[in-house]
Amino acid sequence: MKTIIDEKLINELLERSVEEILPSKELLKKELLSGRQLRIYIGADPTGTALHLGHATNFMVLEKLRKLGHKVIILIGDFTARIGDPTDKTATRVQLTREQVQENTKTWLKQIAPIVGLKDGTNPVEVVYNHDWLAKMTFEDVMNLASNFTVQRMLERDMFEKRIKEQKPIYVHEFFYPLMQGYDSVQLDVDIEICGNDQKFNALAGRTLVQRYKNKEKFVFITTLLENPVTGEKMMSKSLGTGVFLDVSSADMYGKVMAQPDENIPQLFTDCTYVSLSDIDVIRKDLAAQKVNPRNVKAKLAFEITKIYHGEEAARKAENSFNVTFAKGGVPDEIQEVTYTVADSLAEVLVKAGVIPSKAEWRRLIGGGGVKTEDDEKISDPNFKPAKTMVLKIGKRRFVKVVI
Repeated sequence: MKTIIDEKLINELLERSVEEILPSKELLKKELLSGRQLRIYIGADPTGTALHLGHATNFMVLEKLRKLGHKVIILIGDFTARIGDPTDKTATRVQLTREQVQENTKTWLKQIAPIVGLKDGTNPVEVVYNHDWLAKMTFEDVMNLASNFTVQRMLERDMFEKRIKEQKPIYVHEFFYPLMQGYDSVQLDVDIEICGNDQKFNALAGRTLVQRYKNKEKFVFITTLLENPVTGEKMMSKSLGTGVFLDVSSADMYGKVMAQPDENIPQLFTDCTYVSLSDIDVIRKDLAAQKVNPRNVKAKLAFEITKIYHGEEAARKAENSFNVTFAKGGVPDEIQEVTYTVADSLAEVLVKAGVIPSKAEWRRLIGGGGVKTEDDEKISDPNFKPAKTMVLKIGKRRFVKVVI
């Protein structure tokens, strides 16, 4: 496919959701204006069943490049996920089995289908799995790969420095993660890798290996990390299970966006919607000048995001349901149902249905007065057993119908 040279589109691509481009933005622009078809990839490890809006930012950038005619590749890290990228916490990740990784992968492509042209026959997306080549490497191959890096360079990674200061263990297998991710770039012979800032170290390892094995440059396109500008905390975290995930219902997605702090609004518009930068600039200025009600702006944000993943009709229904439920104190028309018998543990039923993440969370909610009947009566007993079919309000925005 012939690439499209549109300087206006390329300029916006290089300005929106961009944290850093290595070796430089100017050199990448020159490549994009050259007309040469570039090979671009984005990788993600299926350490959980769902992707979130932070991941989606990367895929939205990837799709823009695909629409310009470039070859794009989605890499599922079904091998690297079993090792686990060293986290920004002080503990080592728990290693997963291949069966766990395969189970996590099942819904991923379905989740990103609304934002990536997976079925476009003109310039098809290539989906690859790094188990196909990493599992075949011999010990000699790994030794040769490791010879490209020093221990000193590996220890430059900030989370390793933090662990050393806190006298926390660093396991040898954790050094292999950037080697493996770096080798993905060599195997795929890519020109660009798109990633978040938390993957910069790994992406630069890939850049080193591409230079040495392929004798060419690899650009590292680092997207902005979704962070609260006041607290500095991540808005989305797969490992912590916080944020807005792509596998939730339209009503849940709308509600979770509405639950975001007001200060997150401008960045979520920029990195997670298709609203123009000029319109977002107006929104940012109006919020700063207190010309608009943040709640109304956030409602527009929630609608735009929900529309992308569920369609306009579903987004409108989610909006109406939210307004009925939270503005007027009602119960939404469509709520999840679970089947219950008196012999069951209600907490176990709700965990199995995915209503709550754990029985510990159930006890926490009960203790904090966060579980009520539809008549607004608090439930204080964690061993509560419904005697009849009823609707429960769990937390601020979750409703479930317990059917006897």
